[in-house]
Amino acid sequence: MCRELLEVVEVDEIEDWVETVDRVAGLDLGKASLTACIRVPSEQRPGGRSQEVRDYATTTGSLLELADHLRAQSVRLVAMEATGEYWKPVFYLLEAEGFTCWLLNAHHVKNVPGRPKTDKLDAVWLAKVVERGMCRPSFVPPKPIRQLRDLTRYRRVLIRERTREKQRLHNVLEDAQIKLSSVITDLFGVSGRAMIEAMIDGQRDPKVLAQMAHGVMRSKIGALTEALRGHFEDHHAFICRVMLQRIDTLDAQIGQLDDKIGQMIAPFAGQVTRLDEVAGIGRTNAQELIAEIGVDMSVFATSAHLVSWAKYCPQPRQSAGHDKQRSTGKGNPYLAGALGEIGIGASRTNTFLGERYRRIARRRGKKRALVATGHSVLTIAWHLLADPDTHYLDLGPDHYQSKINKDRQARALIRQLQHITGQQVLLEPAA
Repeated sequence: MCRELLEVVEVDEIEDWVETVDRVAGLDLGKASLTACIRVPSEQRPGGRSQEVRDYATTTGSLLELADHLRAQSVRLVAMEATGEYWKPVFYLLEAEGFTCWLLNAHHVKNVPGRPKTDKLDAVWLAKVVERGMCRPSFVPPKPIRQLRDLTRYRRVLIRERTREKQRLHNVLEDAQIKLSSVITDLFGVSGRAMIEAMIDGQRDPKVLAQMAHGVMRSKIGALTEALRGHFEDHHAFICRVMLQRIDTLDAQIGQLDDKIGQMIAPFAGQVTRLDEVAGIGRTNAQELIAEIGVDMSVFATSAHLVSWAKYCPQPRQSAGHDKQRSTGKGNPYLAGALGEIGIGASRTNTFLGERYRRIARRRGKKRALVATGHSVLTIAWHLLADPDTHYLDLGPDHYQSKINKDRQARALIRQLQHITGQQVLLEPAA
């Protein structure tokens, strides 16, 4: 019986290793050079395979030479590992030359332990893995989405840097015993900015500075006067002036990026509008969602595939019939940043997403609530982008309550109360 079972397993393993791609190339990439392995059907041995390994520089001329050699061998599929930023020029050039390029996750094509690791062997292994159908390509969006992604990601980087600079200026004011942030919600609003610039220009009288308050801040002049009573000196003024200039520069650069993103997102205005209908998303986050996941949802078979790709659902880990502790893993940090902002924004609304966040946060904490809300947002986004005629309809904050059987819940609560008190519980109609 054991021998028969062993024979069946061996046959299945042999059948799994059926070659699925006749002509394929695997590239092991580096900064200055790459190693290319081309595997094609053998002319001398029917049913066999022949391979050729060559080294190329990563300059444009050498890559064009590689493209010509691939055409001569009738190779159409080229696979490469996602190595830092080095894969991008090779991928984009070969893609422009008409080849089908696969970008592979290094974790999925890791070499077998115990074998030597060289550039040549890595290139051969990549080619073998692809030709036998043992891997799937990573998602690489088309060129317009890639360019939009570059802009939205850089805008997020500049926004983070502006936030850091504002925090540094706040620390300088604290060092000078200026407690404006304790009274003013937005330190860089009209009133706060006017007071800071006046202090930089040499005004030190707290009463004069407090009179620069605008609007509703006029009711806090007394508190502002006390908060501005510090020891702000020329040293602090110099540092704050440089920091304000840096903040203004970042504001201008972010504005330029906003304008450029607005131009590039114009072909996808309909998708942005539909995503903007969802509570918490907004136009800026809608732009970032499109930049990160694209608008063609055919690359994700279902919404669950999109959620799994974004690492917003637990990855299965099972051994010996037991489920081990699972985590979502590390996904796209820019997508995660946008989904986090959407989750926080939605949590403040009286909507389905807001109630979903709050009910999970009460039981399992805010971090898990953000992940669950992001899961829902990705599911909604997939449906909105997959069907142009679909529009978002909020289920309302009472969606979960409407699904509860109130009689059954009442009976369960009565049983719990009887178990705790040891007494019989009778319900009477309210007056």
